[in-house]
Amino acid sequence: MIHKPIDLIFWVPRILSIMFILFLALFSLDVFDGNYGFWETALALFMHNIPSLVLTIVLIIAWKYELVGAIVFLLAGCAYVTTLFINILGDPSAHWWYITWTLPISGPAFLIGILFLIGWWKKKK
Repeated sequence: MIHKPIDLIFWVPRILSIMFILFLALFSLDVFDGNYGFWETALALFMHNIPSLVLTIVLIIAWKYELVGAIVFLLAGCAYVTTLFINILGDPSAHWWYITWTLPISGPAFLIGILFLIGWWKKKK
């Protein structure tokens, strides 16, 4: 049971990270819509899950070293926003509301990064 605020600061970013990684993994399920063979489906599933796999490795490391989680999740949010803006600017048919796509992906990544940063800072004190 969580008794102290420090416990909450410890567990919240880790639980949110797990939920975020599972959310990202859901996007890979679209590979089953195609008419692929077994190996093509397996390869597509692997390729779609590379971000989830990388963030899982980061979470394992961040479990002990919160600064790593803070840096990587903040960078992941920035990378997603940057990539989306580059794609929007490069596509003349893109609409301004495509920017709202950044919120469901980069928002949780930024929040998790900030929470890991707060946890690291509190532990350092």
